[in-house]
Amino acid sequence: MLMLLFYLNNERYAIASQQVVEVLPLVTLKTLPHTPEHLAGVFNYRGQIVPVLDLCQLIQGKPCCEHLSSRIILVNYWRGDTAQSSSKSAFVGLMAERVVETLHQSEIQLVDTNIHIGATPYLGKMIVDEQGMIQCLQIEHLLSEAEQVYLLPAS
Repeated sequence: MLMLLFYLNNERYAIASQQVVEVLPLVTLKTLPHTPEHLAGVFNYRGQIVPVLDLCQLIQGKPCCEHLSSRIILVNYWRGDTAQSSSKSAFVGLMAERVVETLHQSEIQLVDTNIHIGATPYLGKMIVDEQGMIQCLQIEHLLSEAEQVYLLPAS
């Protein structure tokens, strides 16, 4: 499995590449009033308004730095049960730092942490390499049900 690696401050994270549509440079975002801090704003992607989550803010409580390698990872976000035909996908942007590497990793080499924290259902298995641990994200759990209702299109 090919994984896209990125950093949130100095911590390494990964998401499965099959969930990634495109990696985009940082663009100017339109901020929306009265939204959660981790919603960085929205942008126009080929005629669609796409919400962008600041992963640094969501996971570490402080906004991502604007490095040259900071990017928006555009992903297909599946709303509902992906096993059912009624599930729908929408684009969501994920702002992250140092989005510059990929890694081939066998699924059987992913380590289950057996740690389940209610406030962070998006934390998945770990990859252990010579540089330490890489936290895998389950992007389908990044948005709460309420956030899915007000951020993602209904159809």
